[in-house]
Amino acid sequence: MKTVAICFVCLGNICRSPTAEGVMRHLLAEARLADRVIVDSAGTGDWHIGEAPDERAQCAAKNRGYDLSIFRGRQITAADFESFDLIIAMDDKNVAALRQVCPPAQRDKIRLLMEFATDAAASDAGGAAQRASGFDSREVVDPYFGGGEGFEIVLDQCEAACRGLIAALRPQLTL
Repeated sequence: MKTVAICFVCLGNICRSPTAEGVMRHLLAEARLADRVIVDSAGTGDWHIGEAPDERAQCAAKNRGYDLSIFRGRQITAADFESFDLIIAMDDKNVAALRQVCPPAQRDKIRLLMEFATDAAASDAGGAAQRASGFDSREVVDPYFGGGEGFEIVLDQCEAACRGLIAALRPQLTL
């Protein structure tokens, strides 16, 4: 049975990447593909190693049925590029940081999460994010220094993009 290993990456691994991990795990379970996809998350920085996700992220996620409390922050390592098939960054700054630690032969594994957001929900999520943050819809907004609304936008973006990611992976998972 073919499996795919994915690591979601943001700056500190306490807001966006654990949210993406929680959403992806939930959607994979719903799609009955949880046994086919290994999901993890990490940060490019070392500020929050061992810490639980941000309380605001946990609260927003819990209101939508996702449990982030089990995750703990960790930092990405060069070995992760061997272990994972996809390293999915939340924004361009994280892509640049990943390229600094990535072995050159593994750089094609680095992708932006919002590349996978292709349906109408993705357009809505991206548009809301752009209006709220000034970022373009290629990036998952960083909610850390804002209020609760930012965490809702992150959830919208992660839900849309993770649905698209599952659709993109489905052909190779059902072989």
